[in-house]
Amino acid sequence: MVKKWILSRKRKPEPEYEEAKRKFEMVIGKPFITLKLEIPEGFEEFSNEFLKLEKDEQFHEEVRDLIKKRLLIDKRHKKSS
Repeated sequence: MVKKWILSRKRKPEPEYEEAKRKFEMVIGKPFITLKLEIPEGFEEFSNEFLKLEKDEQFHEEVRDLIKKRLLIDKRHKKSS
């Protein structure tokens, strides 16, 4: 009975919804990127610490600084080319 109910439910096109949502957020707010990062090989014993980075504001700030540096370096390389 439960299986029939689950199978009878109409599936929503989730990827299409997510893409539309992302485009809307980009138009309304600042551009953003979403990264899926896996724990580096050999660091599996730090999985709890790794998972905490997702909500660690200091880590987010460090990533923002890295992005700024990278964008500035890319800008300089384009000017010298």
